[in-house]
Amino acid sequence: MQFGEFSTEKKLNMKRTLIIGASSNPERYAYKAAERLLAHGHEIELLGLRPDVIFGQTIDTERKQYQHLDTVTLYIGPKNQPGYYDYVVSLKPNRVIFNPGTENPEFEIILKKNGIAYEEACTLVLLGTNQY
Repeated sequence: MQFGEFSTEKKLNMKRTLIIGASSNPERYAYKAAERLLAHGHEIELLGLRPDVIFGQTIDTERKQYQHLDTVTLYIGPKNQPGYYDYVVSLKPNRVIFNPGTENPEFEIILKKNGIAYEEACTLVLLGTNQY
């Protein structure tokens, strides 16, 4: 196997992920998550406040109806989340990750009612411990 190739088993374990709160600032955890997700072979979509390109991926500023998402990982605080409730539910991801500082019991109830799993966890830690 050559660099950049993934085994069939690895391909089956890739999780298409939308990062909400994406940033082109290398100091932000959303940026680090994008970098690590790609390094682990996951496909990413990026949604942020400012358009930009990181790692060859466009940061979208408009809420698109992304298809076949496994995970939505949040990097926006609870006060900024209500405007995203219906949007995230409409995407029908398998799960939503509330990274540290984004925990939101109100949103968790909405996700549960819609059959969407959620966890309060750190995307970077999950990747680093092979639990993603």
